[in-house]
Amino acid sequence: MSSIPVGSHALLLIEDAPEDVKLITTALRGIVASEQIKVAASGEEALDYLFGRGNYAGRDTRNQPALIMLDLSLPRINGLEVLRLVRGDPQTHVLPVVVVSASSQQRDIRMAAQLGANSFVRKSLDFVSFSETLTLLARYWLELNIPPPHPSAMTR
Repeated sequence: MSSIPVGSHALLLIEDAPEDVKLITTALRGIVASEQIKVAASGEEALDYLFGRGNYAGRDTRNQPALIMLDLSLPRINGLEVLRLVRGDPQTHVLPVVVVSASSQQRDIRMAAQLGANSFVRKSLDFVSFSETLTLLARYWLELNIPPPHPSAMTR
């Protein structure tokens, strides 16, 4: 497993469907500990977490997740808007964002790419195949990828 600072989350999973949360966290077992996965059930909750506001006011936003897995179909604020806001903020614009969606609409895939998604993965009904895909993604982003330093470290 990756060496993530104590008290921070390796992965922010933005997903409102409990069955998909269970499927994804089960697939990632062995790569990332369950306590290092933060689940946000809405776009609004995810943005509050990332930007340290609302229920997460006072959270040290220098400790950001090493990976965001983002569903597009979310209550209140949809996934594309979350992606736009993440990419538009200097504190979060370099965070890797993988869209994990049931959508096969070319418009959604194109918009996610234009807004800066690092990858777009379709949810699959085949648990074994989907699990293998998620495992590969998590291994790459959490174990192999070398992220840029946090923006606050670049000004020193």
